[in-house]
Amino acid sequence: MSNRLAIVTGASGGIGSATARLFVGEGWDVIGLDRRPPAVEEDGITAVPCDLANTEQIASAIAEHVGDKPLHALVNNAALQVNKALSETTDEEWDAVMNTNVRSAFACMREAHTALVLGRGAVVNVASVHAVATSSNIGAYAASKGAMVALTRAAAVELADRGVRCNAILPGAVDTQMLRDGLDRRPHPDGPGGNLQDLIKRTPLLSVATPEDIASTIVFLADSTKSAFTTGQALVVDGGATARLSTE
Repeated sequence: MSNRLAIVTGASGGIGSATARLFVGEGWDVIGLDRRPPAVEEDGITAVPCDLANTEQIASAIAEHVGDKPLHALVNNAALQVNKALSETTDEEWDAVMNTNVRSAFACMREAHTALVLGRGAVVNVASVHAVATSSNIGAYAASKGAMVALTRAAAVELADRGVRCNAILPGAVDTQMLRDGLDRRPHPDGPGGNLQDLIKRTPLLSVATPEDIASTIVFLADSTKSAFTTGQALVVDGGATARLSTE
């Protein structure tokens, strides 16, 4: 019997690479889509160059590397963040964020639809806690992640009778390059490191997540042997950050 097959977008980044490795560790084969090459080539992961903002490249990659095979999981993880006030965000920056974060997820689901139905697979959309609680100077990103959650619900309802589940995960602070870049958007006497320490102190679990922490939840939602009756959900994984009242 052949291994189950998963697609992971943004597979060269922190969460994407951790997710791909975990799938392989649990016996899956992975197609990793990213415009950047992986830092390390690994057995079980087929790295495919693909600009996730380009729907033609998405269609070509899925047609070539999935074809008529069943697909058991699609993880829409590719993301772009622009740390600017709305009044300073350009049309081009807004479009780049929306195309990478939302349109890519839509295009991947559309192009992989037949394969997902054949595999009775699952979609996991990696949104963000910014879909439900946000901060200044990150409006385009927050809007894109809110759209991903709405898209997840719509897809879950539409695809349920075809045996395909669709859920979203909303990570909070994760120790990735994106987080560290984003910490620059607020001045701090101790620099970005001071912002990180403040963030840790404000999180009930007193830490930020590792990419592996998030990967384990993604794989749980993707694996129909583990979460067969879960669909249409938006699972917040943020160390308790949004559970705490901001006024306390």
